[in-house]
Amino acid sequence: MPAKPPQKSGPRINEDIRSPRVLLIDENGEKQGEMPTVAALDAARESGLDLVEVSPNADPPVCKILDYGKLRFLEQKKKAEARKKQKTADLKEIKMRPNIDVHDYEVKTKAMTRFFESGDKVKITLRFRGREMAHQHLGMELMQKVKVDFDELAKVELEPKLEGRQMIMVMAPR
Repeated sequence: MPAKPPQKSGPRINEDIRSPRVLLIDENGEKQGEMPTVAALDAARESGLDLVEVSPNADPPVCKILDYGKLRFLEQKKKAEARKKQKTADLKEIKMRPNIDVHDYEVKTKAMTRFFESGDKVKITLRFRGREMAHQHLGMELMQKVKVDFDELAKVELEPKLEGRQMIMVMAPR
């Protein structure tokens, strides 16, 4: 079996336009009216540009005389610009212990503030070791303190919950 010819993506151009009659718009954006496709192709060749099917579902299809290579280049540029502006929110993790010291807590909160300002989510992991599991209320108090400290900067996305030996809370920037 012979392979199928590759399908072209994008608008139909020049000889690929199937309709017998088209509504033509010239390179200046002026409507030329309805005419046979052959005449529209001749007009496009005369101006040294391509005949591009802009609206294939219209009756008759709307075709425009323009430089197809330039059109594709501008579309690629627009897509690249949109990708550049796109911001992905990463999930950063901060690990703490229930008996964290004041200065250590301040260092962690400074890092969390930086993460929230750059638009990232923060996963706060509180690790219990050994007999600390008997004092889970201390861990919950620490999580509440974090929640209160970052109340105006971030919102809680996942409430503190215990998973095995660690308590997890996820916060997202406001």
